[in-house]
Amino acid sequence: MIDFDKIPSPCYVMEEKLLRRNLALIKSVKERANVNIILAFKAFALWKAFPIVREYIPLSTASSKFEARLAYEEMGNWAHTYSPAYTEEDFPEIARYSSHVTFNSLSQFERFYPMTCGRGHRISCGLRINPEYSEVETELYNPCAPGSRLGVTSEALDDKLPDGVEGLHFHTLCESGPDDLHKTLDEVERRFGRFLPHVKWLNMGGGHLMTREGYDVDYLVALLRNFKRKYPNLELILEPGSAFAWRTGFLLTTVVDIVENHGIRTAIIDASFTCHMPDCLEMPYKPAIRFATDPVEGKPTYRIGGNSCLSGDYMGDWSFDKPLAIGDKLIFEDMIHYTIVKTNMFNGIPHPSIALWNKNDELTLYRTFGYEDYKNRMD
Repeated sequence: MIDFDKIPSPCYVMEEKLLRRNLALIKSVKERANVNIILAFKAFALWKAFPIVREYIPLSTASSKFEARLAYEEMGNWAHTYSPAYTEEDFPEIARYSSHVTFNSLSQFERFYPMTCGRGHRISCGLRINPEYSEVETELYNPCAPGSRLGVTSEALDDKLPDGVEGLHFHTLCESGPDDLHKTLDEVERRFGRFLPHVKWLNMGGGHLMTREGYDVDYLVALLRNFKRKYPNLELILEPGSAFAWRTGFLLTTVVDIVENHGIRTAIIDASFTCHMPDCLEMPYKPAIRFATDPVEGKPTYRIGGNSCLSGDYMGDWSFDKPLAIGDKLIFEDMIHYTIVKTNMFNGIPHPSIALWNKNDELTLYRTFGYEDYKNRMD
């Protein structure tokens, strides 16, 4: 049982038992399907928890030189790295910490492939392909939208890949099911099937939300095994991020004021949607609050407001069993994946603390943030 009185406010709290549950499932898919599943830092980069992750999954994927270095230093592996664009300044560090490098365009491959050769460790190079198909409805998260800058289309490639390309990489999913992957693979085969017998690996990107309740894991395993039988030359790689940290923790906040305007009551908390829960505004989606429901007539109902000066820093509405009061705790569910890596210090508002509620039902405080963290960002 979590003792909320022991947790500072605001604070992201990851629950070790829930993290291990997800990791065990992911490892079982990896072993049953005989594929590689690796952790995507863009969704979960809480490196103090990496010792737990490494017990189940030893590899990771990066999108920048900092993530690649984090993979090497804290996960203990060379990263599978992809970025929409590399620069001459950054690429040597990318190559230093990567075992696989995927290029977003033919021009990027031609420009930087020579810099991957003759290093202390071997680097396997690939191209990101765009199958021009995705079931993702929110355009902000759709990498295959018309005119997308992400990936090479089939018509841009000849019948033979450039020398040095050993793998292909696609990413079309976002919190998706195995049926969406199945449809994508059909498009990949239709548009890029001429290359599949001749490369060493196929990276299927992220968005495989296999730890979500109701996800058909058996369907995924069967799909991957059938594809592997069809192309036995291929190492299949999946790099989910959300699936690792899905429903593994919460953001604890405190009500600091209650205001009313034209009959709308707003409970202002000591955290911010725009600073600490940006996906709620970007996607957008309404998060769950523990012990609250959608509006119910006759029940105390509140809009929840953040503590930044942005007028749109709010969401609503929720109903509670009793009226809220200053000092009440509000628990925003499922706030570990993506949320922590996207926090910002707009208005100079500090990040929430970060903690682990460990398997022994004790709080391990990973990090608190202060003025120097804000000031050093501007140094």
